[in-house]
Amino acid sequence: MVDPDCLFCKIVEGEVPAEIVREGERTVAFRDINPQAPTHVLVIPREHHPDVASASAGDTGLMDVLAREAHEVAVAEGIAETGYRLVFNTGAGAGQTVFHLHGHLLGGRGLNWPPG
Repeated sequence: MVDPDCLFCKIVEGEVPAEIVREGERTVAFRDINPQAPTHVLVIPREHHPDVASASAGDTGLMDVLAREAHEVAVAEGIAETGYRLVFNTGAGAGQTVFHLHGHLLGGRGLNWPPG
């Protein structure tokens, strides 16, 4: 399923340019246009899901695929050994601004805790 009004669906379809770093059968990973760390890559499913909750309810296994793909990006980016963070914002109150499920892969510097 694709949402014709969704920015990330348009990136998946090639209608909007993005710096793609990895493509999988079910996923696309591209650099965030407003990076919050030296490595900041968004990992998204090709199919439209508005958020984590809807994807988890409707498609068992998708979150596993996203986590695996994010790890492969971390390996390729050279941050897997030093550590990385994978963040899924769900809902406007959590900072989600594009309502297409996406994980933020962050690394390349120390990441403080707690986040936010």
